[in-house]
Amino acid sequence: MKHFIPFIVAGDPNEEATIELALALERIGATMLELGVPYSDPLADGPIIQRAASRALKQGMTLVRALDLIGQMRKKGVKIPIIVFTYYNPVLQLGEERFFTLAQKNGASGVLIPDLPLEESGQMRALSEAHGMAYISLVAPTSNERIAKIASSAQSFLYCVSSLGVTGMRDSLPADLHQFLHQVKQHSRVPVVVGFGISTAAQVDRLKEVCDGVVIGSALVLKIEQLGERLLNERMREEAIEEFEEYAASLIEPLKKVDRNESEGAIATSKTISTRQAD
Repeated sequence: MKHFIPFIVAGDPNEEATIELALALERIGATMLELGVPYSDPLADGPIIQRAASRALKQGMTLVRALDLIGQMRKKGVKIPIIVFTYYNPVLQLGEERFFTLAQKNGASGVLIPDLPLEESGQMRALSEAHGMAYISLVAPTSNERIAKIASSAQSFLYCVSSLGVTGMRDSLPADLHQFLHQVKQHSRVPVVVGFGISTAAQVDRLKEVCDGVVIGSALVLKIEQLGERLLNERMREEAIEEFEEYAASLIEPLKKVDRNESEGAIATSKTISTRQAD
């Protein structure tokens, strides 16, 4: 199976449910987890994730608590690499060194900061490397002249943004997406995964032969929103988690049909990042 990298928001609908959701995603084959840190001004996020961030912020979630939540996930048995998805301003307010110290202490495996351009990320990349974590690079369709440069510094995997704009569920994907992914793969030394708008099994099926994996966020976050009341109810949570698990598994069913040999590189990369974090 190729990379399946789900995105969920820390603290949505609460911390206990977030841990159970992470465990469910690992059970169905997630190779890594993107844990979104809720932020009041999420420039790259569409309305579904914005609502999730708002719910989490009302629960008192912060960057420090999100990092601590990773530690709780590790204690509860989450073993796959966890990528911290956060905007730069909360990191700046906390302090870059303290951020990486806490992230490493709690078992984070990498960081993705969507609003920090490559040209301004040198310090963060250096700190990430010093703390044994991967710094994840984003490449967009508008990055034609910068693809080679971005790809040359990519670690763990290269995150391809499928289309311009914010995250969110889309009925269709750009007609030139395959061409864009092929172009990126010519330059990348690490697995190429695609996200932003990947929200159906049909879309995953369309992409499975031209990338090394997919990131799915808004579709999962919307399902969490729909299950919100049941996830908050301890007596109903187990059943709600099962429904979420079945839904998530249905989205990535096409990935399981890919020849096993084609996916060995993606799985090996996932293990490598885990080893790096542990060292």
